[in-house]
Amino acid sequence: MNPVPPLVTLHVWRVPRRAVGRAFVRMAADPRRLRRLPGVRFGKLLGTGTGTGFGPGDSDLTRYAAVVAWDDAGGGDLGRVGAAWDAIATSAARADLRPLTSRGRWSGTVPFGEPSGGRTDGPVLALTRARLRPAKALTFWRAVPPVARELAAAPGLLARFGLGEAPVGWQGTVSVWRDATDLTRFAYRQPEHRAVIARTAAVDWYAEDLFARFAVLGISGDRAVLGWREGER
Repeated sequence: MNPVPPLVTLHVWRVPRRAVGRAFVRMAADPRRLRRLPGVRFGKLLGTGTGTGFGPGDSDLTRYAAVVAWDDAGGGDLGRVGAAWDAIATSAARADLRPLTSRGRWSGTVPFGEPSGGRTDGPVLALTRARLRPAKALTFWRAVPPVARELAAAPGLLARFGLGEAPVGWQGTVSVWRDATDLTRFAYRQPEHRAVIARTAAVDWYAEDLFARFAVLGISGDRAVLGWREGER
């Protein structure tokens, strides 16, 4: 069995448009540095999107993210990598997470171990990530908009945004929910989302995928960077 990391952190930065070029330099230089930080067992530096669709048109060039799994519950210090991003960012947020469930692989690894399905009474974060089969991408993109529209209005949704390792075909989503019940209600009872789940096996969209849920231990910084809904706490 793959060990479960005691801590996973999500870091998100908003940069001004004048600093987008510097952000691109950081995206080229920092992934290897991130993975080499003390205590990091898995780390990805990612671009982001609105989460309403996928592909170049959905990209947000002013927001970037890192997903990091740590060997120690006291981890989370991004060191010089984090300092470099903080230096060009106008705002930032961090979420500390505990894995609840995880299924699939990311770049051939099982990044969050094999959690036994623990429970939490507080907010939960869902992370999805997929590498599309090129021949299946068009049918996937056509299936996404109805689900994205329903997600935007889903009861209990606190925040959402898209993730991307590349402009096309390597994408994911982050969503934060008031509790596990709201997330489960959307994932398995919302008709459009259930239809996409049913088509996934039949169409075989993904060359690799991962679906994970986390208990939100705490969020610090500017929640607006996470796409937080107005009026939510």
